[in-house]
Amino acid sequence: MSKTALVVGASGIVGSATTKRLLDEGWSVHGLARRPDRQPGVTPVAADLQDAAATKAALAGLKPDAVFITTWLRQATEAENIRVNGGMVRNLLDGLQGAGVGHVALVTGLKHYLGPFEAYGRGAVPATPFREEQGRQDVENFYYAQEDEVFAAAKRDGFTWSVHRPHTIIGKAVGNAMNMGTTLAVYATLCRESGRPFRYPGSPAQWNGLTDMTDAGQLAHHLLWATVTPAAANQDFNIVDGDIFRWSWMWERIARYFGLEAAPFDGTIMPLEQQMAQDADAWRAIATRDGLAEPDLSRLASPWHTDADLGRPFEVVTDMSKSRRLGFTGYVATDDAFFALFDRLRADRLIP
Repeated sequence: MSKTALVVGASGIVGSATTKRLLDEGWSVHGLARRPDRQPGVTPVAADLQDAAATKAALAGLKPDAVFITTWLRQATEAENIRVNGGMVRNLLDGLQGAGVGHVALVTGLKHYLGPFEAYGRGAVPATPFREEQGRQDVENFYYAQEDEVFAAAKRDGFTWSVHRPHTIIGKAVGNAMNMGTTLAVYATLCRESGRPFRYPGSPAQWNGLTDMTDAGQLAHHLLWATVTPAAANQDFNIVDGDIFRWSWMWERIARYFGLEAAPFDGTIMPLEQQMAQDADAWRAIATRDGLAEPDLSRLASPWHTDADLGRPFEVVTDMSKSRRLGFTGYVATDDAFFALFDRLRADRLIP
């Protein structure tokens, strides 16, 4: 029998990849968002999760076997992040009380170990590679608030849960606030068009150290695996592609894809937020000339987020042993994930 899923944040990088994976596996999919996109095969559910009554009304009659929570709203402070994002998960699960949900999968991330944006990496960062057994930091974090809402609802309603912690995610979603792959594609295009050097913007620690990333399709695979694997029930997991690399190698690979020569890196941090600060008009001109689908640079690039990742002064690499021991065998080469995204952005007329 076909199973039914509710994907929360269905139009985002993770949500859209998850809906695709579920549809490919024969699930019936409902996609919840404030303003749902039209996605073939997905039944839209429009709801603002900050409104408990409206959320309950929107979910009335829906009986999903599994719920995938792939969304959050960035706020000005971590206290507000906790209030808003914890409340959204609570409103969602309260609205599904009595619906017979079997499993809830929550996507968070490596800020579980690194700390939230306003205290990013300032505390006692655990030793790498990050392992699930290292637990929570002694700092307020909205990821913990989201987890606690899931745990409380699971105890109340009897469903199983899983928590998934990706590293930086590679995938497509226009208007997403945390989108390194598309940001780098736009930056490379601007460098090629203007003749500017294709400069690595980050820290020597990231340039020289080992790191990893998470392809959105790999994360979607992991979400479904945990949902249908009994041994994975009520567990927290790191989820990355399975390879490791240094940015000194990856930057050259990305440069070659775009027909560029990577500028030498002399150890100077040159944030993309500064490099791209005056590029909105240049991008609009490129989009107009080439008939691109999105002329608004701010809807494609999120330099601040890419700067946060590439500017870290310490190594960030993740252990996947827990998932491997339980049978998850998914693997993606991260350079292939970048190239597949760039190909898709070209096919969808988002870059020339």
